[in-house]
Amino acid sequence: MANTKSLSKEERKKARRTARKKRKAEKPLKPRDYARGSKKPKVKKLARGQAKR
Repeated sequence: MANTKSLSKEERKKARRTARKKRKAEKPLKPRDYARGSKKPKVKKLARGQAKR
């Protein structure tokens, strides 16, 4: 992205937005080949009740 120091807040916002859109068009994310969250470590539930507190 270009230097935005000289731009006003609104112009900066527009420049950023267009840069984001341009980047998304040029380098799209590849679709994932696994289900979301399937690689998270599975956690066993702890015993419930007053004894554990």
